[in-house]
Amino acid sequence: MTLTIRRGGTPEDVAAIGELHALSRRSAYRELLTAQELAGITVAEQQGTWARRYAAEADTHRLHLAERGGAVLGFSYLGPAGAEEQAPAGTGVLNAIHVRPDAIGSGVGLALMNTCLAEFATLGCRQALLYVVNDNTRARRFYERGGWVADGFARTTSIGSASVPVVRYARPIP
Repeated sequence: MTLTIRRGGTPEDVAAIGELHALSRRSAYRELLTAQELAGITVAEQQGTWARRYAAEADTHRLHLAERGGAVLGFSYLGPAGAEEQAPAGTGVLNAIHVRPDAIGSGVGLALMNTCLAEFATLGCRQALLYVVNDNTRARRFYERGGWVADGFARTTSIGSASVPVVRYARPIP
């Protein structure tokens, strides 16, 4: 079956990405967070978070879903850089690429990344940033293969009840 990437935004899309995000996070961070912290990453919590976030950002952000045979296998979310990025005008932020654990390595993530790069260009961005958990070596390798480079900026972020260090990556938009 063919992989399809489409723009999302319906309440059903947001619910689907909330479920996928919980599943993806629990898998990706299983060796980085405690069992209690992982247990706090629930479908209901992620669906609520995404419903609120998308409602607030729908005018400025882009949600894309990767589907095969009607099943959501991944999603991406991007938007403009905020003041906290300390970035020049024309900078976008790739806020998320998440893929179902059983679809990792199948090209879904790469298709989403390419969609995001094209979307950044359409939006007039000259540069894009993203943040990745410092110890998430799989994700870091994925982004590095896609031309992203760590730029030396680091901070902490919350994943459920955990506070984790993240590093920022940047890349030009052709």
